[in-house]
Amino acid sequence: MIKNDLFLKALRGETVSRPPVWMMRQAGRYLPDFMKLKEKYDFFTRCRTPELATEITVMPIHQVGTDAAILFSDILVIPQAMNIEVEMKPGVGPWLPNPIRSQEDVDNVIVPNIEETLGYVMDAIKMTKQELNNEVPLIGFAGSPWTIMCYAIQGQGSKNFDKAKKFCFTNPVAAHQLLQKITDTTIAYLKAKVAAGVNAVQVFDSWGGMLGPIDYQEFSWKYIQQIIDALKDEIPVIAFGKGCWFALGEMANSGATALGVDWTCSPKNARYLSGGKITLQGNFDPSRLYSPPAEIKKMVKQMIDEFGKDRYIANLGHGILPDIPVENAQAFVDAVKEYKV
Repeated sequence: MIKNDLFLKALRGETVSRPPVWMMRQAGRYLPDFMKLKEKYDFFTRCRTPELATEITVMPIHQVGTDAAILFSDILVIPQAMNIEVEMKPGVGPWLPNPIRSQEDVDNVIVPNIEETLGYVMDAIKMTKQELNNEVPLIGFAGSPWTIMCYAIQGQGSKNFDKAKKFCFTNPVAAHQLLQKITDTTIAYLKAKVAAGVNAVQVFDSWGGMLGPIDYQEFSWKYIQQIIDALKDEIPVIAFGKGCWFALGEMANSGATALGVDWTCSPKNARYLSGGKITLQGNFDPSRLYSPPAEIKKMVKQMIDEFGKDRYIANLGHGILPDIPVENAQAFVDAVKEYKV
């Protein structure tokens, strides 16, 4: 039995004394102990070494006291397993030296054996579960097929992912083949994570908001729906689409357990658009963690008041930024823990 199961209770829609709290990208980035490891080991070494991934995953539990842990990894381990080279370049971020640009490139992408290619992730989950010792739940995650494809075609991060969109609109057959391969891989990957012991999974559609509502249905949501359908009977599934407020109604009827909301959609609108019956997660602007701790606490209380304490998980509207002071992240977590109706 997990000692602090507040996060799981909120996912189940049970009445709670206060909402649970965790932060996207909480494992690392802003923590001084993480920066020390970053100086010693490159990014994918940290991802591929179960001892390091475990150490980084549990850091925020012990240092800022969040109610759930999220495994330290990266969404781009999936394309790596699929025969797509991915590097992490300092000052650039993800860098794919041979981006996908043709049908032939799509044909060379494989649907891998997960244990052979990503077994190190499962080892990290098992090790982390031991280290957590049933203190808090552990979240596993994957990127949405569309978000993974954006990087695979663009070759790096982008403000508009124009090359990815061009590929979809000029080579829709090849685009859908690639999206299906990523979807099949992601389902197998998340199922392996469930078998390894995670307590919930989250699908990150970080670049879903790059698409208009109609294109979102065709190139992103229908693939996320496949993932939800494959996993919803086994484990709670959180779907998070950044900039995808327009799809909250459909998402709420998808079988997902909870929906992530970014800071561009007010709590009131998020409840309205999602029909008011599903657990929501979010949506504090990560940049607002630069505000003084007293101001952060005030804004967090207001956020919870607006969402309501039940069917709600306090979180940021996207990942925590690397230069946020630890005491500000602490103020965010403390404000949720101190919440009284």
